[in-house]
Amino acid sequence: MIKLIAIDIDGTLLNSKKEVTSRNKQALARAKAQGVKVVICTGRPLRAIRPYLDELSLKDAGDYSITFNGGLVQKNETGEIIEKAAMQLADVHELIAVAEGLNLPLDIVSEEIVLSLPTSAEHLSIYGSLNPLLDCRPFAIDALDETKLYNKAVIAYHQEVLDPKIPAIPAEVSEKFEIIKSRHNLLEFMPKGITKAYGISLLAQDLGIDQSEVMAIGDEENDLPMIRYAGIGVAMDNAVPMIKDAADVVTASNEADGVAQVIEKYVLTGGA
Repeated sequence: MIKLIAIDIDGTLLNSKKEVTSRNKQALARAKAQGVKVVICTGRPLRAIRPYLDELSLKDAGDYSITFNGGLVQKNETGEIIEKAAMQLADVHELIAVAEGLNLPLDIVSEEIVLSLPTSAEHLSIYGSLNPLLDCRPFAIDALDETKLYNKAVIAYHQEVLDPKIPAIPAEVSEKFEIIKSRHNLLEFMPKGITKAYGISLLAQDLGIDQSEVMAIGDEENDLPMIRYAGIGVAMDNAVPMIKDAADVVTASNEADGVAQVIEKYVLTGGA
């Protein structure tokens, strides 16, 4: 029996218009009414998903989200952090050097704020345009200090420029960080071992939920660890090939209520 559903947002829960369809809303509401934990699992900070939490009525006591690709587990009602993992200042400076070497922009997400660093004069970050709910602020590298919480680093730029540069990332950097594409134009860096599966496992442990009782639904490379971790790993029909290959189930696309369809089939008592 599924007791926790971890759901990616972009390309999974949301359609191409960035909307949650009526059928998806109804399926999630029914699952929650049955006592199933409905958990948004995203690379975004909590600030950038609050409108969806409101829309889905997921801001009650006992509702949780996993943000920063597993770096934080938070209570939706208050924003309280119950589990966290973050980068050190030295890690940030190491990634600054990488971005400068690649001549690409680097953004550091620090809790609710995105620190846009001047690592490339030629290529400016498009991170803010990818999600208007983000609070992006230009930030000087020499103003970084130990007092801030550094959740993750991202390079957000056009795919035709970004992709050819990824193989030039030094091997020692790849060994030290989780480096994942969360969208075609977004490369993310997290501490090694910090993935969506890591965040889900911590929350499941806190709630007394077994790994076999977890369903995870996603479409992109950063969803791979949670797809492999879950008792039922679900790929959207629009998912990248590696996600489909790893999944136990392939549901319909994000344009065809794929989230609702798989929840109706495997979670809701009495079916659709």
